[in-house]
Order: sequence, then structure tokens, then C-alpha cells
Amino acid sequence: MRFFTTVFMYEAEEFLSGLEKQIVLKILYNIDLAEQTNDSRLFKKLQKEIWEFRIQYKGLQIRLLAFWDKSQPEKTVVIATHGFLKKDRKVPTNEILRAIRLREKYFKETE
Repeated sequence: MRFFTTVFMYEAEEFLSGLEKQIVLKILYNIDLAEQTNDSRLFKKLQKEIWEFRIQYKGLQIRLLAFWDKSQPEKTVVIATHGFLKKDRKVPTNEILRAIRLREKYFKETE
């Protein structure tokens, strides 16, 4: 059973395309697992509307920020906005603000 389906915005796809194949496979594996479980080690709420996919691979802390689109009652979709390599303990504010802007853009375009 899947709790949600993940869709990637252009910025998330662009981030993934710049990574090594093994890293991308690990990211996709973790996202697939997050879709089937309710594990905050994989998918965690950062603030009101923004969530993060959490991936660790060979010492790298990889994050894809995301939000929920519940506008279609028949399926729940999580939209991955963009990704980055996390260097500090906290997610940088500018990355959260970027996710918020991309979320606003998404909902404007889907009206």
C-alpha cells in the first residue's frame, strides 16, 4: 500500500541529473520506501507546509524538499521541489524559502 505518490518538479529532476547513478538509485529507493511507510527517518516535516526526504549515502546528507498536493481526492501526491547536499545540522533557511516559492509557483500553474 502506498500512502502517496511522488512527482518531481523540474528543479528536483535537474538536481538528480547532476548526481552519480548510485546516489540517484539510493534516493529513489528511499522515496519508494517513504511512500510505503510512515518513517520520519525517511520523510519528515520541516515546517508548516514543507517536508524533506532524508537520504544518507556514503557520508553524504542529501535532502529533497517537498510539499503535499491533496487537491485530487482519488490520490495523494507529494511534489519534490528541489534537492541539495546538507552540510550543517539544520536545513538552511534559503532552501526552505526556495521550496515555499516553488510550492506557490506550482499551485499558481495548476489553478
